[in-house]
Formats: sequence, structure tokens, C-alpha cells
Amino acid sequence: MENFRKESDLLGELNVPINAYYGVQTQRAINNFKISGQLLSSYPQFIRGLAYVKKAAAKTNYELGLLDESMYFNIAEVCDEIINGELHEQFPVDMIQGGAGTSINMNANEVVANRVLEKLGKNKGEYQFCSPNDHVNLSQSTNDTYPTAIKMGLLQMNAILVEKLEKIVEAFREKGKEFHDVIKMGRTQLQDAVPMTLGQEFEAFAATLEEDISKLNNNANLFVEVNMGATAIGTGLNAPVGYAALCAKNLAQISGFPIVSAPDLVEATPDTGSYVIYSSAMKRLAVKLSKICNDLRLLSSGPRAGLFEINLPPMQPGSSIMPGKVNPVIPEVVNQVCFKVFGNDLTVTFAAEAGQLQLNVMEPVLSHAIMENIHFLCNALDTLREKCVVGITANREVCLNMVKHSIGIVTALNPYIGYKHSTEIAKEALETGKSVYNLVLEKGILSQEKLDEILDPRNMLKPHNK
Repeated sequence: MENFRKESDLLGELNVPINAYYGVQTQRAINNFKISGQLLSSYPQFIRGLAYVKKAAAKTNYELGLLDESMYFNIAEVCDEIINGELHEQFPVDMIQGGAGTSINMNANEVVANRVLEKLGKNKGEYQFCSPNDHVNLSQSTNDTYPTAIKMGLLQMNAILVEKLEKIVEAFREKGKEFHDVIKMGRTQLQDAVPMTLGQEFEAFAATLEEDISKLNNNANLFVEVNMGATAIGTGLNAPVGYAALCAKNLAQISGFPIVSAPDLVEATPDTGSYVIYSSAMKRLAVKLSKICNDLRLLSSGPRAGLFEINLPPMQPGSSIMPGKVNPVIPEVVNQVCFKVFGNDLTVTFAAEAGQLQLNVMEPVLSHAIMENIHFLCNALDTLREKCVVGITANREVCLNMVKHSIGIVTALNPYIGYKHSTEIAKEALETGKSVYNLVLEKGILSQEKLDEILDPRNMLKPHNK
């Protein structure tokens, strides 16, 4: 039995696998772009975005009298199948490609067309009955459907990322409550500063990450403005009057997102500003996340020659030569994810800048960089929460002893004995090894009762009057 069928396009005939729902232009992309190894099928939200767009376009064409009812319903039913997770393996195009996304748009057009043909009892490739171009791509261009599908995919992916972020914020907040009474030394420039609680430290982790929830959502809101109806460059050539506004309305109804038509389609077609600002929000999140992981590694360092204020859950042996060594592998891997996010953000910057005249042909690498970042961050947030944060324990005595023996508590004496005397006490304590507490008593600077009140670590955790 023949394993291939022949299809033709501008460049001639090509063999396509007999059972494939994709067609000749997708096959050319498979042959031409063996680049990243990450296929469109790796990003289900993007595929659903394409299906949302194709269904909205078909509905608009039907309502404007360009598609008959039977063709519209068949296209819509196939799009619903794709939205529900079917046929995703039929999207084998590499995410990074030339052609400004034409291969991905045609992949969607061909899959929908061939599935419609199957529903009609026809053979795959009998495009005279349902054409990828004349029916599925009617009133469209890659230059409006592709960026719109990217935005539909990113809106879905952002919702997932925010959900992951909310969960780790709550995990840190729970640790903040658990450690609310663990007294420890705060540090600036890796030097002793003033006392605080471990709970305050972990609550700060929660608070700084929580800020990024609104940043991500606010920046993702820029994706609701789309250029459907722009066709090739924004002039609307080959789209009927009223198509842009109606298609945006239909897309909003189908997807559940508040999609609107861009006010200037010529401007919107090459514009990639929304991608840049959303990528910057992910970079901001990654910067904070990496800093937190640095802190977790420092706080758990040791166990004998480091800070050892907290214990991270042991995940695996840490050395092939040093018995008993356990490394902070989960914060380490999240650090590395954050570095990848930084690099991808730079890719987005270069790709956005590379737009020329009425189109930005670099949107494939741009969209891939953003989607890869979301994918990595989602996995990293889950991994950090499940395999690290929820299992962290405090070494209470270690934390308290560091406070008792720290020179840093002399800061609390400033309002009572002045900066000069406080400095002298601190210097002598460092030189002699004596405690700040004993030196103050020896010199008769303060009474023991007053000194106990001032240097009680619990009294140094919040503002107070003299």
C-alpha cells in the first residue's frame, strides 16, 4: 500500500504521508526547518489559538455571506475538535522558521481543510471541495492570523503562569507564618545588620513575587488588541467591509477573552510592542525568583561552615567523591531557568527591533522565546514550591545564637548612647571577643534592666519610641 499521497503547490509536487491531515506546505516546512526541535505541537495553547482564529474567521465570513452554512459549520466543528485537544500531533512545524509564520498558518489551514474533507467523505488533498486557502484562510493573511493566534496562545499561557505564581506566593506566605517567632540576624552586604524574624524574611519573598501577578496580567491585557482583517499589511485588501470589527467580536465570543480590533491596522500589523513589555514582566519575575533562590542557597549553606539557618529538603546525593554532601539542587535549577529567561528576553528585544516597514518577519523566534519562557517558568515555579519551599525547616537555635553573638545588635544602642559610643563598643567587641552586652555593663553606660529591654531581640523587630 502506498504510504504517501502527492500534493502540489507553487513549487511543484511533493509527497505527504497518506494519513497526515497536514498538506504540502506543512511538509515543505518540515523539510526546510529542522532548527530548534521544539514543534508547534509542544505548545497546545498556541494550537488552540489558531483554532480560535480559524473558527472566528469562518463565522465572520459566513455572517458576511462569503461562506455557505454547511462549510462554516464543518470548519467550526473541526476547530472545536482542535480546541478540545484533538489533532494536535498534526502540527509538526518547528517553532523557529522563516516566512513570518506562513508555515504555521498553512499547517492550521491544511489540518482543518483535510479534516473537513474527511467529514464530507472525501479524500485528503481533494481541495476542490474544501480548500486550505480559499475556504479556511478566506479573508485572511498570515500577517493577521498568525500574530492574532500568538496572542490568543499567550493569553491562555499567562493564565497558567499566574496560577503557578499564586501557588508559590501562598507557599512562601505559609512559611512566613510558620517561622513568625524564629529570631535571626538580618544582613546587608553579607554583613550582620539588625535582628528580624525568619518569618519576616519569607513573607518578603511572598510579597515581592505577589507584585508580579498584577504586572503579568496588566501586560498580558495588551494582547487583547488584534489585527484580524488587516490581511497583508493593514489596508484590509481581500477582506470585506466590516470584517475586522466583526471578526474581533466573534473571536471574543468564541475564546472568552475581551478581544478588540486595533484602531490602526497598518500600525498594528508590524507592531510587537506588546510582546516586548510582556517579556519584560517575565524577566522581572525571573530576576526576583533568582534572587530568592540565591538567598535560599545562602541561608541553607553549611551545614557546619555556612549560615545553616534553614534546611532545604534533601533531594539527591550531592557528590560522587564527598560522602554525606547534599546540594541545593532545586534552587540551582531554578536559577538556571531564570538565566534562560534573561537570554530569551534579549532575543525578544532583537526580534522586535528587526521589524522592517509593514511587517516583522521575526515573530516566529519572538513568539517561541516568550512561550518557552512561560513553559520554563511554570515548571520552575512548581518544582521550587513542591520540592523545596513546602519542605523547608528552620534551625531555630542556630538563628538565635547568631543574634546573641552578633555585633549587629549594637545598632539598637544608637538612640540611647550615640553613634560614637556605639562604634567604640562594636570595635572593642570585635577586637576582644567580648559581647556587646557585657561591655556596656562593664563601662556602666546603661543599667542592666535598661540594657535588657533595649537588646531584647523581640524589641528590635519593629519601630518603637525611646
